[in-house]
Amino acid sequence: MSMQQIPARIWLEINLDTVRSNFLKIQAAAAPAQTLAVLKANAYGLGVKPIAEVLLNAGAAGFCAATLEEALVLKTFGKPVQILGGVLDFEREAAVANGLILGITDLDYAGKISAEAVRQQKTVECHFKIDTGMGRLGILAEDAVRIIPEILQLPNLDCCGIYTHFPSSERGENEENLAQIERFLTVIRALREKGVAFRKIHMANSDAINHLPSTHLAPFTHVRAGIDLHGSFSGGKDQLGLKPVFALKSRLLAHRMMPAGHGIGYNSTCILSENTRVGTVTAGYADGLPLGLSNRGKVLIQGKLCPILGRISMDYLTVSLEAFGENPPEPGTEVTLIGQENGISLAAEEWAALKGTHAYDVLCSFGPRVQRIYTGTGK
Repeated sequence: MSMQQIPARIWLEINLDTVRSNFLKIQAAAAPAQTLAVLKANAYGLGVKPIAEVLLNAGAAGFCAATLEEALVLKTFGKPVQILGGVLDFEREAAVANGLILGITDLDYAGKISAEAVRQQKTVECHFKIDTGMGRLGILAEDAVRIIPEILQLPNLDCCGIYTHFPSSERGENEENLAQIERFLTVIRALREKGVAFRKIHMANSDAINHLPSTHLAPFTHVRAGIDLHGSFSGGKDQLGLKPVFALKSRLLAHRMMPAGHGIGYNSTCILSENTRVGTVTAGYADGLPLGLSNRGKVLIQGKLCPILGRISMDYLTVSLEAFGENPPEPGTEVTLIGQENGISLAAEEWAALKGTHAYDVLCSFGPRVQRIYTGTGK
């Protein structure tokens, strides 16, 4: 039997039809702005190539990545690709050679991109990255009107775009976010007065698409949809009607009756208070399961909620099968870790809450042993 024919011990089940449906809903909500698909970190863990193919056919205006390596994969799909952050010195040659859109974060960095473009006799499309509050990368908003005209004098740069990023867009139209929007618009207006205009202007990330509708309207031309494509995160999923695109599943390896007083897992953090039928599931923290689920989380087996007992180990977790009485499920039975059965839902947000993080972290933590299995066509 080949590796491709061996059933998975743990897998992500990803519905490409739902990916397409979510994109079309986001695109409709963001109109008249065009939608860029942010597919960094292997499309947030779901597998960049199948997801990109779906979004290409659905009408994405372009793709965004975090790294050169990610951008080069996306470039093969024939759409414009922007690196949202920056490239290191040793990446600059390849970034220019492959026609990637680069963010300009300061004058010195712009000079290096320009020099490489001149050397290669190419013109590089660039977007000015403005720091309006994130504090991570970019030209400070208060310096932009002074620095940008200098950068525009550099050869072989087509500086046709300008963008910024929210640190807290999930909070909606609060004072901080509205002030940040106005800060960015002030830069754009001041540059326009100096005769500098841009063909591409973008600020909205997933949460801004959901909660800050002014960032879809002129002068904004594009929005950047990332985690919303997966439909599992943020309050915005209710507003846009997005659906979860994936389920995380594993299998029951074995079950047995354990006596009262017996410890479960490392350090015996669970001591059974009564005779209990327990099951061992083929998933552990090496696969991305947070240790915070230990003694707190649940799994779904044949539509029944089964509490996790003891500490999750690297390769396994242990659950109570008491919900099945005298008829426990057979070894090999499918176990839902994230997903829905019989109207009962286990969400990535619940894992995130137990881990003290956010769902992005959960999704990007799934390890290489977690197979990606795709359903639907996405067409």
